[in-house]
Amino acid sequence: MEVHHVTEDAETFTCNAFLVVGEETTLVDAGAWDGVVDAIREHTDDVDAVVLTHQHGDHVSQLDAVCEAFDPTVYAYNHHPQRDHSIDDGDTVQIGDETFDVVYTPGHADDHVSFVSETTLFSGDVVVHDDGAFDYGSFGRTDMAGQSREQLIESIERLLEQFPDTVEHMYAGHGDVFHGDVRDVVETALGRAEKREPKYPEG
Repeated sequence: MEVHHVTEDAETFTCNAFLVVGEETTLVDAGAWDGVVDAIREHTDDVDAVVLTHQHGDHVSQLDAVCEAFDPTVYAYNHHPQRDHSIDDGDTVQIGDETFDVVYTPGHADDHVSFVSETTLFSGDVVVHDDGAFDYGSFGRTDMAGQSREQLIESIERLLEQFPDTVEHMYAGHGDVFHGDVRDVVETALGRAEKREPKYPEG
């Protein structure tokens, strides 16, 4: 699967936005970097769809610009003015050349979904490979209003239940892309989340 990290060169805070080129060329999250449209155009002239993991500002601030530039079909769990299709737990979406299951994974955000195929996980912010807190197996923060560590733990457990052992590519909303034993990364994140300790202890 041809995946491009189109916010990789951003110098401002944004999520990772991934362009998957294929039969259904798809952008996973739009990010918050005002250079994302130009970065997409380095790889394709057409974007068929945008799928949103959730609607925090760092994931959707550039959605209007992306829609204006490419007129894609937009898939999201919650309402958004640009949304064309709602998605829910158990649905499927095509990203590139593969079919992905939609897994509802709230906790970091109440509208959070992840996308899982036989080979690949787009995890948004529910689980990330590395961030400022942990280098291998971290999880979305749950210390702000409307967030829940308990829900996040349940979401990671649900993700693992629906997780083929063949998944070896992980594209998260923050941190590095990971190739390898994705299940081990997710299980490590679950173990850390279950400790109920603050993700970012006050220094």
